[in-house]
Amino acid sequence: MALSKEKKNEIIKAYAQKEGDTGSPEVQVAVLTQEINDLNGHLQTHIHDFHSRRGLFVKIGHRRRLLGYLRTKDVKRYQELIQKLGLRR
Repeated sequence: MALSKEKKNEIIKAYAQKEGDTGSPEVQVAVLTQEINDLNGHLQTHIHDFHSRRGLFVKIGHRRRLLGYLRTKDVKRYQELIQKLGLRR
């Protein structure tokens, strides 16, 4: 269920602010969004996997806090990120 190293590196390259950037909120939110989407797919077939469901909720909460932080720090970057990821805010 975890992201492959190649897929994660692709996401990091796409959302990084500069070379070697893995800690910016944009990168973290993009990686979490991909993991959330993968978990949603898993839970569609494994309905009774409650441990993975809890992990999904934890990831959603983490992404929500990161988005809130980015919204307070820089609204323009926040809006560009949610537009690029297709989030509903």
